[in-house]
Amino acid sequence: MRTIKSYVKRKGRITEGQNQAINTLWTKYGIDYSKEFLNFPFIFNNNHPVNLEIGFGDGESLIKQAASNLENNYFGIEVHDPGIGRCLMNIKKHNLTNIMISSHDAIEVMNDQIKKNTLERINLYFPDPWPKKRHHKRRIVQPMFLDMIASRLKEGGTLNIATDWAAYAEHIDEVFSHSDHFICIERREHDGELPFKRPQTKFERRGLKKGHRIWDWCFKKNLILK
Repeated sequence: MRTIKSYVKRKGRITEGQNQAINTLWTKYGIDYSKEFLNFPFIFNNNHPVNLEIGFGDGESLIKQAASNLENNYFGIEVHDPGIGRCLMNIKKHNLTNIMISSHDAIEVMNDQIKKNTLERINLYFPDPWPKKRHHKRRIVQPMFLDMIASRLKEGGTLNIATDWAAYAEHIDEVFSHSDHFICIERREHDGELPFKRPQTKFERRGLKKGHRIWDWCFKKNLILK
């Protein structure tokens, strides 16, 4: 897999509460990185569908989805400590048992820890657009990324993407136009409506305040692919 990271891990400001949550709650809700496949039925103690959110930020959408869909399990990946701490605090606050999180690189987690044909849905909400041309190679939506996530989705599984950057929307359309892995079942450009039953996020609200439009896609895994 590619070695270029789609993120830069900066040492953000972390509150005492967030730091305490990481120190005290990680062993209960966190999954450490290793090169061993995860056994989701064992981890969640059930056989409910597993939904993955890549780059969950402060966990706002992850928490809301898990709280309103208890018949589904949620696995979130985020590398920035403040967001991880805040998410852990809210998992405890809402007493949720259907969320686990990872603090490692998403590509490596999917490659080394998630078995093929495992996930019901993958959510990628407002990934870093890397607007400067010299940084476009850092955008997570690339052909090799589609190869990876398609292999991890079950037959008929879905990939949901959202962005508020017009140039990144064009990039996403271009990459998917050359992929046989997915069928686009809905694409919508809008001003803040929520077309795919997803929670609104902090990054979305920030973009709307700047006058940005929102692009949402729902892709379905092509059933001819295994």
